[in-house]
Amino acid sequence: MRTLCASTLIGEFFVIGFAGLVAMQTSDLSTGTVWAVSGTAMLLSVLLCGMLTRPGGVQLGWLLQIGLIASGFVVPMMFILGVVFAGLWWASVHFGRKVDEAKARFAAQATAEAA
Repeated sequence: MRTLCASTLIGEFFVIGFAGLVAMQTSDLSTGTVWAVSGTAMLLSVLLCGMLTRPGGVQLGWLLQIGLIASGFVVPMMFILGVVFAGLWWASVHFGRKVDEAKARFAAQATAEAA
């Protein structure tokens, strides 16, 4: 699960950065405000890569997805990209857990056969 989710979060890092550049040019927000919000979200996306296996890591990822969708109020295209990344996040969590379960099952089977 960690690899799939981390890949999604790194993709979001770049999308958030590009959305910050667009927001700087098209919104009435100051450059400092745009980068305070974008920079915080970018930092959170990178930090979450290391927190995925800890309790609450996946839930914080969902909060980031909600924030990404909400950023559509500043950059309208982010409504679409936010929903796309929320779908990718769901798929990463869902299928990542299935892969982890399969790996554990194969490891247990290999241990049982070796004994």
